[in-house]
Amino acid sequence: MAVARYEPAGLVSQLQDEINRVFTGLSSAEASSGATASWVPPVDIAEYPDRFELQVDLPGVEPDKVDITLEDGILSISGEREPEVQRADAPAEMRVRIERGRGRFFRRFVLPETVDAERVQASGRHGVLAITIPKQAKALPRRIKVS
Repeated sequence: MAVARYEPAGLVSQLQDEINRVFTGLSSAEASSGATASWVPPVDIAEYPDRFELQVDLPGVEPDKVDITLEDGILSISGEREPEVQRADAPAEMRVRIERGRGRFFRRFVLPETVDAERVQASGRHGVLAITIPKQAKALPRRIKVS
């Protein structure tokens, strides 16, 4: 009998692999909605025993301007970061390098069936959008007492 070592970090890696697998298999209709994105915000995904948490870097984007939808197990995050407006009295600016994305953004994640879609919460603070996705109670591990 082989002994398998339990590594929680492996679960996050598995989730990311599943997400990547789904994205590479998107139909052209689904892919076209992401093709209009000008930039892609970075996302950190963490799994805990009772929930998943996503941290999306969106500096310069007001949280109420972000559109988050959950439909058929797919979480979509989209919005737009507007270009900075130059004041009329400001000196002429010479831009040499622009690394911060501007315009429309779009991310999509396929969620496992174990999530509780009714209790998903999102909040934004200091340019980071935090999305908490609870797991269903039946998916949580429980301790069984032997009597």
